[in-house]
Amino acid sequence: MGRTVEVPEIEMQDTVRLPARETAVIVVDMQNDFVKEGGKLVVPDAASTLPAIQALLEKARKADVVVFYTQDTHHQGDPEWTIWGEHCRAGTWGHAIVEELSPRPGDRIIQKERYDGFYGTSLDHDLRVLGIRHLVIVGTVANICVLHTAGSAALRYYDVVVPVDGISALTPFDMEAAKRQIHFLYRGKLTTVEGVIFQ
Repeated sequence: MGRTVEVPEIEMQDTVRLPARETAVIVVDMQNDFVKEGGKLVVPDAASTLPAIQALLEKARKADVVVFYTQDTHHQGDPEWTIWGEHCRAGTWGHAIVEELSPRPGDRIIQKERYDGFYGTSLDHDLRVLGIRHLVIVGTVANICVLHTAGSAALRYYDVVVPVDGISALTPFDMEAAKRQIHFLYRGKLTTVEGVIFQ
């Protein structure tokens, strides 16, 4: 149809200060199938976010901020494969979190079967046990698993922060749509990894 749609202004914050003891970082689905050449559903810009996510994790670990990973996990007959094709089959190379972001002792891995990291998982319980109120969310895919996890967090009244240099999408449109929804609908704060300060 050739129609041009103007993207509404999306507010970015230069700095977001967060209390380290009440904050967790969530790395969403940074797995070989989404990030690495040869993966089954590679997101074009996912690999380019690795340095930013590495920097965020280094900053978080220095401040003793707890780190969670979500891991998209599917088994034979999973109905999601009728939508996207087979991907992230449990136990395969594609299912593994990328080596550059390998979880460390004390990090937590949440295996999930749908887009939302909270749906059918222990994530909310685990965060509340730790007294977490603020979430810094990075990963892929911006308008699918990142957005649904951020939205689900906001609906549970967590304070959501998304460094935009740490997320990736299938298309530029999808990226802008995700940023718009996180900011406008869920009142999440958009910033950069450099702008996240744990104190």
